[in-house]
Amino acid sequence: MQDPLDALVVGGGPAGLTAALYLARFRRRVMVADAGQPRAAWIPASHNIPFFADGIPGPEILARQREHLSRYRVPVIGRIVALARQGRGFVATPEAGPPIRARHVLLATGAVDVEPDLPDLPDAVRRGLVRYCPVCDGFESRDRRIAVIGHGAQGAAEALFLARSYAEDVTLLTLGRPMEMDDAMRARLARHRVRVVERPVVGLDERDGRISALRLDGEELRFDILYSALGLRYRTQLAEALGADRDAKGALRVDEGMQTSVPCLYAAGDVVAGLDQIVVGMGHAAIAATRIHNACAPRTGEEG
Repeated sequence: MQDPLDALVVGGGPAGLTAALYLARFRRRVMVADAGQPRAAWIPASHNIPFFADGIPGPEILARQREHLSRYRVPVIGRIVALARQGRGFVATPEAGPPIRARHVLLATGAVDVEPDLPDLPDAVRRGLVRYCPVCDGFESRDRRIAVIGHGAQGAAEALFLARSYAEDVTLLTLGRPMEMDDAMRARLARHRVRVVERPVVGLDERDGRISALRLDGEELRFDILYSALGLRYRTQLAEALGADRDAKGALRVDEGMQTSVPCLYAAGDVVAGLDQIVVGMGHAAIAATRIHNACAPRTGEEG
């Protein structure tokens, strides 16, 4: 049987590819398992990544990272369907091919946006009709009419973020779900002139690859930008099977070195609690990969 890898990186988004690059440059035996569904692929353009002043689309970020990593001949396989402990390390079961043994595993499995339930329009976020990251592109939405789909504390927080940071015309749409919030939150929304609409949507209009209007019962709301703030579903199934700790929202908890509660199991990117940003995920990955390298046994001929 082949010797265990130093590390298996599960996830082929910006965090996973960054971790694999670092490990390859540390001259560690590393492999990437990529299910081919990174959240970054949905980004029309990110303007928050240094050196790309005119913005860069998510698919181009991924393509550049994959090309960079290919120079180090890091093997890339498909989806991992199961992960188990084996001694002090792990054994991973891929969708195709033999089991893979690794001394360390780094999970960069990401998260999936909860899609809004809009009439006759499935996958609105994935198709780019609805935006999901005002931190990424709110500056480009400044001083425009903005609608936010959300409810509860999370929806209110995103509407307030946009109203405080970028626009004076912000509407929070609950799609018919009652908005449960206390008087203090209602006062904050009112102070920033955020309109709250709790009626269901019965129809919509598309224009220039965006949803430009939503029809309610007896009213039509027109706007320039529509954001979804319905939260995330974290891809933590592999970690859950090993008993890794999660926070109240379902994201993985990690220490300062990005190690989960399971020894030798690390995590980076959107699957980790915190700010869901590409540069943050890359930072997670750099920390985790360096910790893994330092935890690995010295190579033959090296001193400890």
